[in-house]
Amino acid sequence: MIYRFLILSDEVDGFVREVEMNTEASFLDLHEIIVKSVGYSPEQMTSFFICDDDWNRKTEITLVDMDTSSEEDIYIMEDTRLEELLEDEGQKLLYVFDYMTERAFFIELREIIPGKTLKEPLCRRSEGLPPPQIVNFEEVEAKMNLTNSSIGEDFYGDSEYDIDELDSEGFDGLDNIANPFDEERY
Repeated sequence: MIYRFLILSDEVDGFVREVEMNTEASFLDLHEIIVKSVGYSPEQMTSFFICDDDWNRKTEITLVDMDTSSEEDIYIMEDTRLEELLEDEGQKLLYVFDYMTERAFFIELREIIPGKTLKEPLCRRSEGLPPPQIVNFEEVEAKMNLTNSSIGEDFYGDSEYDIDELDSEGFDGLDNIANPFDEERY
């Protein structure tokens, strides 16, 4: 059997990767095809997370054994086959490629193709440039300082500030966040 994955980024519009691999492949094989498809260094610390439908992280699969004394099961990419943890079309994963800033790709198991196998993992679709693998902390800090300075020190204490005004402008919390796997987008 073959798994077909769709990989998206919330940082870069138009970035799409689609990879296919055998269900017996390891998470390390998935890691390697992803870094190859985006031109990242394979030596950076990375992890996969199996997620629920709301992208809440459930199970972590790490590149190397972190030697933690956790009560939870520890999964290592090299030792864990995809079919051990992935069983349903639509299953969601995060691939954290920048541990310092928790930046990640959104991955969905789009299709399970029975009765076929591949000699090696394939990147079937490659569109758009990926986000940089590692961000420069000085640039991030400079951007944050610009944003914070534009709000002003008295924002919440300002007599003109009205929390009800924000609610009346149609902000419904997370309901307005676009689903990265919306069928109409791809």
